[in-house]
Amino acid sequence: MDTPLEKIVRDAPSSSASAALTPADYLRKILNARVYDVAVESALEKARALSERLGNTVLLKREDQQPVFSFKLRGAYNKMAHLSAAQLACGVICASAGNHAQGVALGARKLGTRAVIVMPVTTPRLKIDAVRGFGGEIVLHGESYSDAYLHALALQTQQNLTFVHPFDDPDVIAGQGTIAMEILRQHQGPLDAVFVAIGGGGLISGVANYIKAVRPEIKVIGVQMNDSDAMMQSVAAHQRVNLPDVGLFSDGTAVKLVGEETFRIASDLVDDYIAVDTDAVCAAIKDIFVDTRGIVEPAGALAVAAIKAYVAQHGRQGETYAAILCGANMNFDRLRFVAERAEVGEEREALFAVTIPEERGSFRRFCELVSEMPARDAGASEAPGAAGGAPRNVTEFNYRISDAAKAHVFVGLTTSERGESAAIAQTFNDHGFDALDLTHDELAKEHLRHLVGGRTGLAHDERLLRFVFPERPGALLKFLSLMRPNWNISLFHYRNQGADYGRILVGLQVPSGESKEFDAFLQTLGYPYVEETANPAYRLFLQA
Repeated sequence: MDTPLEKIVRDAPSSSASAALTPADYLRKILNARVYDVAVESALEKARALSERLGNTVLLKREDQQPVFSFKLRGAYNKMAHLSAAQLACGVICASAGNHAQGVALGARKLGTRAVIVMPVTTPRLKIDAVRGFGGEIVLHGESYSDAYLHALALQTQQNLTFVHPFDDPDVIAGQGTIAMEILRQHQGPLDAVFVAIGGGGLISGVANYIKAVRPEIKVIGVQMNDSDAMMQSVAAHQRVNLPDVGLFSDGTAVKLVGEETFRIASDLVDDYIAVDTDAVCAAIKDIFVDTRGIVEPAGALAVAAIKAYVAQHGRQGETYAAILCGANMNFDRLRFVAERAEVGEEREALFAVTIPEERGSFRRFCELVSEMPARDAGASEAPGAAGGAPRNVTEFNYRISDAAKAHVFVGLTTSERGESAAIAQTFNDHGFDALDLTHDELAKEHLRHLVGGRTGLAHDERLLRFVFPERPGALLKFLSLMRPNWNISLFHYRNQGADYGRILVGLQVPSGESKEFDAFLQTLGYPYVEETANPAYRLFLQA
């Protein structure tokens, strides 16, 4: 007796060149795809911490564990394995932001053929080096996939190569569809939705075709960056939309124009779409790290960011979701940015511009207010400033004296749940400190936090010191209580780096006749320090 899959394949009408392939056609192609010469059946793991926090079961499909750290080798190799001997003898060419390129290069090496890879100039060095390591001939051209694609088409004609499309090809789509086949084999229980990142649409086309042919009750939800949402705009417009520009943070999904075939499939089979922003993706990268100790690239975290947004929007509980972690080709240098933005993306940090009177004791009064402003316990109803909850930590503090009457500081504070920043700003205002909520201000998060300060004629008798403060409550207040009241703080820069100590830069206005008293203060304080008053960079950029 036929199995359900065999019956679907047997009863399906054969596709022709002039007829659009049906889910059953794709099912046949997926079941017969050649991917395991190079790919592995990746694990499907429960994200335990994230599942508990969301109240839903979150399953992670670990395509980041593939030999090229991405799902792309599935479709690339399946396409190339179906080429004729004559085509393989001439060689292949592709355009890619990096992951497809690695798949083509690895597949070409396995099949013994030449591979020319056209990549945007914005491609991370990690991916370029990986492609070169697999023997690919690299050509850098353009600033996006679409630019590289047009150049690759020209080279294809000139050199008589076979083009291996990264997404708009039935064999490529079928190769990616093997991921859905594995998910449904690995998890045969209830599954409410599968979340899939979309660049050009090859991955979601393969996944949607398999799922809708076998388990049509499972939702397929596409995810895009809010600045690279070509598929979402195209589906809404009922025609392919060519974006004039795309964001490059998630370079693996930075596609200006989706494919004809992928657009057709997504329009018919994808149930819903979600757009996420950079901060949400950074937070999702951290979530994945907490559960797996693995670091995925931005495109690899889109699905997890969307699950969090979906649960928050719809209030779901007790459901089961699968997220495809589609890649882990992360540039190490980018981790600094991801860590900086992850807490804001999760809304575990709120940022403010606060105006403080430039008068004796006001800075200490501000710090005492912060220390007395406990974080809200998850699920509690108290507003910030009410009793209960753990102390609220300062994550960042930037200040430079610039006005004789007012001081403007940039401050970051820990939060325990979404939506707290407005209430915290109100608490500052209620206590006489004018506050501007910058939590969702892109300029402040990206640039202004690094630009607080500069030359000033008010910082006379200034001494500059780098301190190492212990990361514990009361460390700053100890510093303030031991210093003399007539020593004015003229500069303060601190950012929590996640260590058990904090590196802090402080400018203090100390009258020239009180050097001995100042040295005694430093000894009593007991914090490691280096004096930088004679530093030439300080003199160049911070002294009038």
